Amino acid sequence: MRSALEPRSKLPDVGTTIFTVIGQLAAQYDAVNLSQGAPNFAPDSALIEAAAVAMRSGHNQYAPMAGIDRLREAVAEKVERLYGARYDAAREVTVVASASEGLYATISALVHPGDEVIYFEPSFDSYAPIVRLQGATPVAIKLSPHDFSIDWDAVGAVITPRTRMIIVNTPHNPSATIFDEHDIVRLRALIEDTPIVVLSDEVYEHVVFDGALHHSMARHPALAERSVVVSSFGKTHHVTGWRVGYCLAPARLMAEIRKVHQFMMFSADTPMQYALADALAEPGNYLGLAAFYARKRDLLAQALAPSRFELLPSRGSFFMLARFRSFSDERDSDFVQRLIRDVGVATIPLSAFYTDGTDTGVIRLSFSKDDTTLLDGARRLCAV
Repeated sequence: MRSALEPRSKLPDVGTTIFTVIGQLAAQYDAVNLSQGAPNFAPDSALIEAAAVAMRSGHNQYAPMAGIDRLREAVAEKVERLYGARYDAAREVTVVASASEGLYATISALVHPGDEVIYFEPSFDSYAPIVRLQGATPVAIKLSPHDFSIDWDAVGAVITPRTRMIIVNTPHNPSATIFDEHDIVRLRALIEDTPIVVLSDEVYEHVVFDGALHHSMARHPALAERSVVVSSFGKTHHVTGWRVGYCLAPARLMAEIRKVHQFMMFSADTPMQYALADALAEPGNYLGLAAFYARKRDLLAQALAPSRFELLPSRGSFFMLARFRSFSDERDSDFVQRLIRDVGVATIPLSAFYTDGTDTGVIRLSFSKDDTTLLDGARRLCAV
């Protein structure tokens, strides 16, 4: 008999995320961890000291709901300098307690029961559950299994009068692809004269390789006027545990997002905001990030060259994908667990990024690690 206290789950098919499962297995077998998109090296000591100074200076109570003025103004100046878009720091920039909170606050504020939200798989695992929690329907479009490009004709075919939002992610996790001008043109054409809002997850905005352009929605006026851009200080400054990010949006959209944000978190951590404002004052703290991670990407790729894996191009983010089907017909989830147990390397199966568990024989590797870890992981994988 069902207990009167037994909850009726809003997400009955959702369990512990694969990242937690792999993390636990990696710890159990003391595996080299190439799974998580979180650096295992220290951030800039000046950033740590700036946070400590803020604490010693008494900045330990609630920050303003939208974020401290100096940080919001610094974000607005950075965005204008990089993308040519001027956001009003007072009404159109909000500091949030992680990019994840920004995603949740945006979807919760702008998506209503009965709405449909288009997104692309493989995808970051929070998009669909957040949509479902609003009583709305997530509509997944699968990226090409060959190059992970978007079939924009397929997108157009699923747009209905109920489509309220399209979620895009560039640079893309997990495929490490990026938007190009073609994607921008097609997206703009599809949503012109519709009420569709774009939610653009740009947490890897500063990790775009080989001289390519980051196509932020903020860069394109026709898209910026109907887009919410979410980014991450944690990814940019190697402090993912600080859980601080920001949102950009036109004032009419941001007003609704802030209504949700104030009841979710009210404000992000105060001393970290002061430290990050100091960091943004020096553009080199983020403009050098692409070269920093490109070197790590290349180091891992070169070390894996003798292996049996087929490495896919990595154009941005902390990740690269590797195919293994040429030498193993295991399910990717089984293959990944065997790598942990038998080889001592933790990776992520690509099927974890599909709601239906699509398995194409691909794993995701993170190169946001120190060089010793990357070389040790590659050496072990070359023995597979």
